[in-house]
Amino acid sequence: MQTEQEKVSKLLPAGTDSARPMTSSGGGGEIRQAGSGRQRECVSGYCEQSDIHSPHVTIYESLLFSAWLRLPAEVGEKARKMFIEEVMDLVELTSLRGALVGLPGVNGLSTEQRKRLTIAVELVANPSIIFMDEPTSGLDARAAAIVMRTVRNTVDTGRTVVCTIHQPSIDIFEAFDELFLMKRGGEEIYVGPLGRNSSHLIKYFEGINGVRKIKDGYNPATWMLEVTSLAQEEVLVSTLLSYTRIPIYTGETKL
Repeated sequence: MQTEQEKVSKLLPAGTDSARPMTSSGGGGEIRQAGSGRQRECVSGYCEQSDIHSPHVTIYESLLFSAWLRLPAEVGEKARKMFIEEVMDLVELTSLRGALVGLPGVNGLSTEQRKRLTIAVELVANPSIIFMDEPTSGLDARAAAIVMRTVRNTVDTGRTVVCTIHQPSIDIFEAFDELFLMKRGGEEIYVGPLGRNSSHLIKYFEGINGVRKIKDGYNPATWMLEVTSLAQEEVLVSTLLSYTRIPIYTGETKL
């Protein structure tokens, strides 16, 4: 596993259950990180797409409850409260510490604030890896940018963040460091760094014969999904089969 801080995006085809690869990473057992075995519960966190919080407590009380339940017993009360303050500052919720969570769409926190609270609840457990299931789902461009800023702040603490994302904007897509793209059925299409302005991703796909070039200013995420669609795959396969029938290719004709 890489020791550098990184944020990895996982894109799945439309209609795919994006939570499945996330929940399969959040069970029990032992994993190894940097050569040392640790219980999975101690090393990873999971932020669900649907935020589940008690509506009758404040932001601070939500984090305090999570910290007391999930931090090791040897962590003292003063250290726990200090860590909670650091987490609230990280996700930019300090000014709302006394606000009631409330019910979604009725009262209390906005959808974007609830997303940040979900991230904070996981952060107070002090995991080194955090899985997030579509953290920008249901948000407008401004709210999504705020949530992604929180995600980047989390990465800057040295943690690894793995997200599933759906139809991201250019700004959101290029905020990620690496991409793990899969097609229906779980087959890997691209695994690696995005590069500045998605340069590595674009170079890889444009290097495949038959793949159309990306237009200036076009969203790389949208283009990537278009050129890897089932229809495009069938066109490429058909072109390849036609090419292999040419005598000069098959060796039936001498140069």
